[in-house]
Amino acid sequence: MHIVIAGNIGSGKSTLTRLLARHYGWTPQFEAVDNNPYLEDYYRDIHRWSFNLEVYFLKERFRDLIAIGQSQGTIIQDRSIFEGVYVFMANNKAMGHLTDRDYNTYMELFEQMLTVVRMPDLMIYLRASVAHLVGNIQQRGRDYEQTIQLEYLENLNRRYEDFITNQYKGRTMIVDKDALDFEHRPEDFAQITNRIDRLLYGLFPE
Repeated sequence: MHIVIAGNIGSGKSTLTRLLARHYGWTPQFEAVDNNPYLEDYYRDIHRWSFNLEVYFLKERFRDLIAIGQSQGTIIQDRSIFEGVYVFMANNKAMGHLTDRDYNTYMELFEQMLTVVRMPDLMIYLRASVAHLVGNIQQRGRDYEQTIQLEYLENLNRRYEDFITNQYKGRTMIVDKDALDFEHRPEDFAQITNRIDRLLYGLFPE
């Protein structure tokens, strides 16, 4: 089984991935952020490095999907190839950071990848306000993230909403994150696991 945690920068994806992996005995698959060779350059000059960054992420996420498809257990993944394309890549294109030529090449590559992978069994979307995202970004203190503009986060949030509600065809579960602290409040974490149990295993019917 393949579970995805989706959400904007600072929404708590990695934390929830870790907690759910421990709770269910699933294998976590984290996004390679700290070792990304383009990320710091991207935040310094988004226009120059957008295509390089997006192709790198696409390559990494496709590799992860191949490995997940070959796994016998349940994998819970921190961010998916789908939001990388329909949220982040689309946002960079809309902001003028990619030429039509580069965008079309990227999308053709992605469409070829889709012919050999399958949809996740469940995508859990962490919906969070920009103020909540900014607080988390500041708290974790990654230097390259401190220059992220509010407009950038707002644009990503709008694209996430459109992606989840209009574009993505798989099964989803939306979690409104602002009022939850699933890392420190067991009752908040239990709200999430109860919903997962109901969706995946038919437990706790409404």
